[in-house]
Amino acid sequence: MPYLCKTMNLPFFIARRYLFAKKSHNVINIISAISAIGMAIGTAALIIILSIYNGFDELVKSTIGYVEPDVLVAPARGKVFLPAGSGFEWLRSRPEVQSVCPILQEQVFVDYDGRQSIAKAKGVDAAYERETPLKDNLRDGTFSLYKGDLPQIVVGAGLAYKMGMNPAFLSSAEIFFPARNRSFSVANPTASIESVRARPVGIFSVNQEIDNELLILPIAEMRKLLGYEAEVSGLEIRWADDLPQKEQRKFIRELGKRLGPDFEVLDRFRQNPSLYKMMRYEKAAIFLILIFIIIIIASNIFGSLTMLIIEKRNDIETYRSLGATDSLVRKIFTLEGWLISLLGLATGLIIGIGFALLQQRFGFIKMPGNFLVSAYPVILQAGDILLTILGVALIGYLIARVPVQRSLSAGAKG
Repeated sequence: MPYLCKTMNLPFFIARRYLFAKKSHNVINIISAISAIGMAIGTAALIIILSIYNGFDELVKSTIGYVEPDVLVAPARGKVFLPAGSGFEWLRSRPEVQSVCPILQEQVFVDYDGRQSIAKAKGVDAAYERETPLKDNLRDGTFSLYKGDLPQIVVGAGLAYKMGMNPAFLSSAEIFFPARNRSFSVANPTASIESVRARPVGIFSVNQEIDNELLILPIAEMRKLLGYEAEVSGLEIRWADDLPQKEQRKFIRELGKRLGPDFEVLDRFRQNPSLYKMMRYEKAAIFLILIFIIIIIASNIFGSLTMLIIEKRNDIETYRSLGATDSLVRKIFTLEGWLISLLGLATGLIIGIGFALLQQRFGFIKMPGNFLVSAYPVILQAGDILLTILGVALIGYLIARVPVQRSLSAGAKG
């Protein structure tokens, strides 16, 4: 017996023989097969669902990216600031940066042909007009902020629909905001309000929230409306192509040091932390729900392993007579149960990864209705595969240990 232990991994050898050998009771074969199939289905589902979630996650991030910049410089206190000083000069000279666009935004009141609504107005300059990816999401009209000297606006599809705006119409929208430098007059309320007029020439669509509130106009008109001269509410920065994540983080830290404590340098996550945290929590919740289902499926291993131990009582006594310790016997049957789950894990990984890669390449399962993408988006991530392997393997091992500890301990007492 000691010789055999030295020349081979004896517990694994015997467990493997038990797994693939024909049992005397066919029901054990059936339960073991069901357990392995269940683990395979659970593993494949985990890989596929997490990959689909990654696809939708990336889709949400990309649609937000049409409006939110890669980096936003905003004032730490107050609403506006003057983008002047050595830090801003350094920013504009950096090769890592594709564009730096000043913006000025505020909630405003809009009137168009007798229809009124509250909107989020965003004043932008000519650089924004040239560089913005919103141009790729136009439903109608053009992304043009001036026609000669006449200002024009571009609006979200939801806001345009609500107010009956159409680029083919010649009507102009009037945008109102309370005057900053004048007190409210009860006798003449209109004297306390600033307004500008501009014609809608383009309609874009990104997502429902943005489409329902966003209105883009020239920053000069926005300054006139709000009563500012050169102030901005933020600087939108977009990276040059293919800038590595490490370089991005390094740049953000350096810019923050140069601008000082009066300014915030916000990456995508810090611009919208609640959304990104919610997406992370949702993915974690999905993973935990699926892991719980796998735990329920793995409980079949408990039954098949308990029955196998009962069937192999004579073998266990033989092992003990030959000098096997209780620890060695436990290892044999624990490995037997674990191999069932690992077999299901390996099969599920092949199915799940194969399905995800095929969907990612060919998109054969289509999205219902009129959506941004025609097929379900899928992104396979190595981290998800590793987490699935660790989670399912750990569950299989723990489930296998329970019946072995109970049955063999009870047998020893008996």
